[in-house]
Amino acid sequence: MVQEKPSQLTSPCRISIALCTYRGEDFIADQIASILNQTLPVHEIVLGDDSPDEGTIRIVESMLADSAIDLVIRPHRKALGVKDNFSDAISSTTGDVIFLCDQDDVWAPNKVERILPHLTEVELVHTDAELIDSEGLPLDTTLLRELRVRAWEKKNLENGDALAVLLKRNLVTGATTAVRGDFARAAMPVPDGWIHDEWLAMLAALDHSLRLLPETLTYYRRHANNQIGAQRESLLHRGLRLLAADPDDDQRRLIRALSAAEFVTRTQRGSGHDRARIAELAHHQRVRSLMPTGRLLRTPPILKEGVSGRYFRCSRGLLTLCRDILQVKESGAACTHTPEER
Repeated sequence: MVQEKPSQLTSPCRISIALCTYRGEDFIADQIASILNQTLPVHEIVLGDDSPDEGTIRIVESMLADSAIDLVIRPHRKALGVKDNFSDAISSTTGDVIFLCDQDDVWAPNKVERILPHLTEVELVHTDAELIDSEGLPLDTTLLRELRVRAWEKKNLENGDALAVLLKRNLVTGATTAVRGDFARAAMPVPDGWIHDEWLAMLAALDHSLRLLPETLTYYRRHANNQIGAQRESLLHRGLRLLAADPDDDQRRLIRALSAAEFVTRTQRGSGHDRARIAELAHHQRVRSLMPTGRLLRTPPILKEGVSGRYFRCSRGLLTLCRDILQVKESGAACTHTPEER
């Protein structure tokens, strides 16, 4: 099915935040303070806490004690992990709009106010972010710049064929993202192989209902304990990593493509053309996962995938093709994938 245009948001709009934490004591106070300082009020915070103790929860409870924000605490003393923690938190929200939130960032005061109007037209809005260090000092770069977003990708994410971008790599970062509540809750739980932001972005792209707002409305903190996200590295380290085997990530990408293909086939989500593109993604990742270990043996299927155009529609083009040829593969392991393909 082709998703209809989102219905009008109710007025007044109830705004929820899905905030997931793990040992967040170092930075959570800055994040909560920035939420309390929003120019438009937030009505609900669902706190999914994976910490082994209540330190993070106590800080949040104390800061919200005198506020009008409804706090829903979802403690997980046996940690769920990022994917399942966000699945649980999103499912537990009640808002018309849900802002996804990490524990260690800071929001610009007008973040909610700037994003909210765009959600009257689409299911998912994401933005750029300014990178800061562990002390909160600017690193003089932005998230999209660190991810090396190209002009055609930015154009399609702003108002075009977002699926063409996401088939190659994910550029939607959860900490910058807001979604329609009914859309997001219906998309839970996040299936195997996916992270919450990737999954929501893919579904919104299938609905032609994703938009990049190219403003820096989040201060995205980079520090040693980031679980996911952009990390700066030297050219030498990046080059060595590109050629190193990573069978676990290869398996994740295969599972992700297969689960997406199964989902769109079962639900008939998206147009026939878009479902065919998801099926092509699954075929491409399956071919890559089955390539032989030796370079000479795997060169023919690599070249066949290159001639078919699938490296350019479903991967990073020549970057991925050359890496598949040059990388050192472990016996029985598939080709590696790296954060640049995220």
